[in-house]
Amino acid sequence: MSADWSEGDLDLAATLRDRATEGTRAYEHVSSLVTEVGPRFAGSAGDTAAVRWALNTLGTLGFSQVRTQDVLVPRWVRGTAEVSILAPFPQPLVAVALGGSVGTAEEGIEASVVRVESLDALKALSADAVKGRIVFIDQRMERTRDASGYGATVAIRSQGPSIAADLGAVALVIRSVGTSPDRIAHTGGLTYRADAPRIPAFAVSNPDADLLARQVNAGKPVRLHLHSTARELPPAWSANVIGEIPGGERADEVVLLGAHLDSWDVGPGAVDDGAGVAIVMEAARLIGRLGRKPARTIRVVLFANEEFGLSGAREYARQIGEEMNRHVVAFEADLGQGPVWRLDSRVAPEALPAISQMLKVLQPLNLESGMNTASGGADLRPLREAGVPVLDLSLDATNYFDIHHTANDTLAKIDARTLDQSVAAFAVTAWLAATKQGDFGRLQSKTE
Repeated sequence: MSADWSEGDLDLAATLRDRATEGTRAYEHVSSLVTEVGPRFAGSAGDTAAVRWALNTLGTLGFSQVRTQDVLVPRWVRGTAEVSILAPFPQPLVAVALGGSVGTAEEGIEASVVRVESLDALKALSADAVKGRIVFIDQRMERTRDASGYGATVAIRSQGPSIAADLGAVALVIRSVGTSPDRIAHTGGLTYRADAPRIPAFAVSNPDADLLARQVNAGKPVRLHLHSTARELPPAWSANVIGEIPGGERADEVVLLGAHLDSWDVGPGAVDDGAGVAIVMEAARLIGRLGRKPARTIRVVLFANEEFGLSGAREYARQIGEEMNRHVVAFEADLGQGPVWRLDSRVAPEALPAISQMLKVLQPLNLESGMNTASGGADLRPLREAGVPVLDLSLDATNYFDIHHTANDTLAKIDARTLDQSVAAFAVTAWLAATKQGDFGRLQSKTE
């Protein structure tokens, strides 16, 4: 017998693992979401439909306490976007506006291009080199299993517009933050600084970034024409959707499984984050069908507006108030369909032997041991900063950024067997977290 689990708890964990690997309903859940709802960008009609879908689906699957938390979300409309090379060799480029970008005037913007390969290179330029020009940040993202390539590149999208504007640029164009070799542009959110002008910002596909770079490197002045009808509207209402598998003797304690319900507007969001929604719903559903209650309540939270500002994550943390102290551990699925390949934690040192025991049960799924430096994921940031322990069941991101934030994020990219392995890992981990004799300690909160 483990000090943390009875033999019966460990046996049921193995049963969950084996049942899930034999086949789950996770693919069915993604298919339903993509087919019946599709794109579900914050504040849109699709977002409203997704909330209805989640309420109905969680109820049908047998969850308890199915409910919503109202969340006020920003409302941005993409409109249309056009990027074209005017000189020296005219060609249209495949492009999208970055999320939250302002649009252009009706006549668009025409200006010469200054190319840089990084944010640091941009910061090193003088205002005279940039003023009145279009900045092109040509930084290529590296393909990695652990998503570190994304982390090393994404600042060109989030911070680039304000840095370029500070230097007097009239617009920004970036190489897509993504690994696709196809002519598909990747969108994603930007963050305008309050002390910098707001300029239009676009991403071009990787092949079009290559083309633009070749023309710049040929030594002749390159001019672009940009046009966008993107605009900001008043905030709208969305909702977090919550369902629970009730606990037994410690039902007031919560193990949270999260995913985000929203997607970008350019595609149906099958992988980002339809896969995550399906993984956490199905993992909890399987636990609910074991015939024995977990000691703690397992709560599935489908967060509103992760893509465009973490509105749902912040509102969840605000609304639960003192219940935060009864959240024993939290983890989420938001890096595609998997497979899960590593277990990381952020728990008190005395709980690390329990993490090692979890990994032994997960070993048939081929998981590696990670570090005690887990992030928990974007939607769990407010909980982690408040001291809630978090786990990372790392989903394999090798191919994830080929379709991330693109029109190509479709059901065709989902593999049912891969989803099943991810469900197995999440179900086992959730069951063990919910039946552990002790807790996972408490972390130092950000405010302490």
